[in-house]
Amino acid sequence: MTAFEHAFAVVVGHEGGYDATTTDPGNWTGGAVGQGELRGTKFGISAAAYPSLDIANLTPEQAQAIYKPDYWDRVQGDALPPPMALLVFDAAVNNGVGHAVRWLQAAVGVPVDGEFGAQTLAAATSADATAAATEFMAQRWLFMTALPTWHVFGLGWARRLCALPYESLAMAAA
Repeated sequence: MTAFEHAFAVVVGHEGGYDATTTDPGNWTGGAVGQGELRGTKFGISAAAYPSLDIANLTPEQAQAIYKPDYWDRVQGDALPPPMALLVFDAAVNNGVGHAVRWLQAAVGVPVDGEFGAQTLAAATSADATAAATEFMAQRWLFMTALPTWHVFGLGWARRLCALPYESLAMAAA
């Protein structure tokens, strides 16, 4: 199993199947509750991000084909150490690529501009793994708990954020 396949399995396990909760802005094609069409989210692929996609009938293979170029490749998952790759990839899927890259940059001490370039990659591959992962997750927790939907989805997100460091260690051992 490749690092991407392993990370994909972890992320899809957290994201789950089809959901069309009306109070989730990501389930609407317009990206806000009541805006556009309620198409839902499946495997972490949301109507807000992919408004023309048939979300309800999305297959795992189709989701994987979206995840690879749109998230994994954009955070240079193949070039990152596997534990960090999983943390950054999961954040890219759940919170957006820009947030994930900025949190990584803050965690490894490079200018925070949201662009994943050579300087970010060099710092990420040479950083103290524990310190970088801890700071990355702290940045993400701070962001997530401030979201207005934390009171609705927070318990599930907290479980996910708590599990990720352990899952990243398992990925490193694989």
